[in-house]
Amino acid sequence: MLPGAINALSARLIEREGFEALYLSGAVLANSVGGVPDVGLMTLTESRGHCAAVAGVTTIPIIADADTGYGGSENAARTVRELESAGVSGIHIEDQEFPKRCGHLEGKRLVPVDEFCEKIAAAAAAKSCPDFLLIARTDARGVTGYDDAVKRAHAYLHAGADAIFPEALTGQGEFERFANDVDTLLLANMTEFGKTPYLTVDEFCQMGYRLIIFPVTLQRIAAKSMECALRTLKRDRSQKALLDDMQTREELYQLLQYDMTAPTEFDPTRGGRRDS
Repeated sequence: MLPGAINALSARLIEREGFEALYLSGAVLANSVGGVPDVGLMTLTESRGHCAAVAGVTTIPIIADADTGYGGSENAARTVRELESAGVSGIHIEDQEFPKRCGHLEGKRLVPVDEFCEKIAAAAAAKSCPDFLLIARTDARGVTGYDDAVKRAHAYLHAGADAIFPEALTGQGEFERFANDVDTLLLANMTEFGKTPYLTVDEFCQMGYRLIIFPVTLQRIAAKSMECALRTLKRDRSQKALLDDMQTREELYQLLQYDMTAPTEFDPTRGGRRDS
């Protein structure tokens, strides 16, 4: 169960609340960091900085969205090296053409199977740690159909992928069918307002899915809360009515592991440092 972090502060919250792993969404990187739509506008440099900031203050595993690998096969290999060195535990790369689109929108286009297999093989060869998880995402279900999604998944596994992410399956029965047709480690995307029905983590697990991401949940909650707070502030010309809904200064410092009474400066290395 991997909630999607917005930034390093929200990643601290995810770990503190007992989740065993977290997710870094490409949509959240585009929306919250770049302030742009999720259409392939963010770069590997921006992704690496975002990943490194989160990895620097947490200890739980991180799966990061690497879009299309930021280019061709050589770019995908570099993406693996850069994000692995930033501290993430795995990435997924998708088989869309660049510029990509959100997986739950229409109008997506796929690269040829052979071309994407070359990209997966190059990415797999670039791993420095065998435990680094390389997940192949296929968007075929919404473009060329279910059968092609299964065919592509098997080809990607043969090319070197460790797991498969079937994007935008349309019903519980289809998730069950895919898990039977593709016997490997599977990731399910439980996003809101998309094509996937609202299934629980337990329901996904019973079907055979072991990684369940909630990529944009926290961003959507935060953005709606900020919108409401801004309207209250503009109306009342004061933030007093919002205090009960705020994280207090003390709660923030507790989350940051910052002792206000200590005479020394804050040491950022007290955050989560992971073993490599």
